[in-house]
Amino acid sequence: MGNLVGETYFKRLIVFYIPLFMFVFAMLFPFYWMLITSLKPDPELYNARIPPFIVRDPTLEHWELLFSNTLFVEWAWNTLWIASASTAISLFAGVLAGYSLSRLTFPGSTTFGISIFVTYLVPPTLLFIPLTGVVANFGLMDTPWSLVFTYPTFLVPFSTWLLMGYFKTIPKELEECARIDGATRLQAMFKIVIPLGLPGILSAGIFSFTLSWNEFLYALVFISSPENKTIPVGVTSELIKGDVFFWGALMAGALFGSVPVAFVYSFFVEHYVSGMTGAVKG
Repeated sequence: MGNLVGETYFKRLIVFYIPLFMFVFAMLFPFYWMLITSLKPDPELYNARIPPFIVRDPTLEHWELLFSNTLFVEWAWNTLWIASASTAISLFAGVLAGYSLSRLTFPGSTTFGISIFVTYLVPPTLLFIPLTGVVANFGLMDTPWSLVFTYPTFLVPFSTWLLMGYFKTIPKELEECARIDGATRLQAMFKIVIPLGLPGILSAGIFSFTLSWNEFLYALVFISSPENKTIPVGVTSELIKGDVFFWGALMAGALFGSVPVAFVYSFFVEHYVSGMTGAVKG
């Protein structure tokens, strides 16, 4: 009996605990590295004789440099506002388009759904070239609105595709019962489908928010004023001067720039997983 218990524990250790520990270590190590790098003074940071994984004399001078000598607070506010606005626009369009493609049948609906997803596969490095002319013609260059209106070009296709698949897992019989009881299609949509599809909507929202928060290319091309920059562009452009890298401040900016996204994921992780796996049919 003891040998059986020991063998079971050994298999569980090999199959479950060790891979889980390695996965958690790989996920948390970048945060640990950013933290210790932001706390090291410059003499310790560039001293190869000191072990790189420990901090002997921690300091907050890099954090002070980040918050006092740069516009990091304004960058954070710009990033939050732009990501929230573009996510709201993408969810609004994605919910309506996903519901229409999953519930309504019309000529070319399948082809249209596939085309939307293919649009998502187009690299943003190709899209920003024609979008530059559009943004300039509307007079939105060097304004946050240029990002709010261009981010949905790659957020809406994925949100639509994800929500279309999620709405298909919700039984149509629920809507049909509501329609028999006198509800309109819009009432059935807002009172039945959207509440049941909330995990999928949250999943699309988390994806859109994360992608908007971390986006670099459009923010680099469309924004030039320091006060209008986002965190990814502001940190790299203001803390890298030629061949001089302010590594401590860079890691502090990267740490403070990644924590909000990690918090969003941890807070909605259950809804995110259920949204990616589909609704449970009852």
